[in-house]
Amino acid sequence: MATGAKITGAVTRWWWVRHAVVPNPERRCYGQSDMDCDVSNEELFRHQAKLLPKGAVWYASNLLRARKTAEHLAKAGAEMDKLHIDPDLAEQHFGNWQGLTYVEIAENHADNHLFWLGPPEFRPEGGESFVDLRDRTVRSIDRLTAEHKGRDIVATAHGGTIRAALAHAFNLHPEAAVRFEIDNVSITMIEHFEQANPEHAWRVAFVNYMPRALSFARGGPA
Repeated sequence: MATGAKITGAVTRWWWVRHAVVPNPERRCYGQSDMDCDVSNEELFRHQAKLLPKGAVWYASNLLRARKTAEHLAKAGAEMDKLHIDPDLAEQHFGNWQGLTYVEIAENHADNHLFWLGPPEFRPEGGESFVDLRDRTVRSIDRLTAEHKGRDIVATAHGGTIRAALAHAFNLHPEAAVRFEIDNVSITMIEHFEQANPEHAWRVAFVNYMPRALSFARGGPA
């Protein structure tokens, strides 16, 4: 028989969806560049739309690819009343790396990273670090969790944003957080328990759910 504390109080569920794949044949870092995305995989959108809850409040980052992904999920059958925009859910700003190819970044920066464009603490000139991204994402998560306590929240966002949400839930070091794989249009669900000890109030139900047979070609890290 399972043991543990009785679950009481409001449970707020975050349904994170990474935006659809960005056509990027030259494999350039785009970060907060406002790139379009490919929403042509209608079977995938219909499949993912069926998994999203009814009666949820919907948020997207201010970037086109996140907004367009939310709108296309609604067209594919997800129930969305209104789409709220939160710029704090945007991808990491990579500063003067934006527009460079991933190869150029790797060749010109000796401290490049296997799973991210640079060490999580590194801030490219004119941009922000993954740690900066995590901090602003957490501020938004905490604010919206309090505002929509006990609700389902669907958030269409970015690979970096979702990794930041996982870092918050697991209390992970940023170095560990960037190792998660987050595919385009995949769903990650994280729950917050109102009356739990704040040290362990978050539970991760699943990460990166994506039917492989329907998946897009994998996009870049941003």
